[in-house]
Amino acid sequence: MAKPATIKIRLNSTADTGFFYVTKKNPRTMTEKMVKRKYDPVAKKHVDFKEGKIK
Repeated sequence: MAKPATIKIRLNSTADTGFFYVTKKNPRTMTEKMVKRKYDPVAKKHVDFKEGKIK
């Protein structure tokens, strides 16, 4: 059986609120760490979210 092309990653807030999003990415096409600017409801503003591993 083949491995799936996408893996689940956790996007951690850089505002140090502990909030995170879970999303998928294709590691074959996106080799670097993902950084997205999304809304953090704890900080009540848009901040950068950086990729981390799901524990």
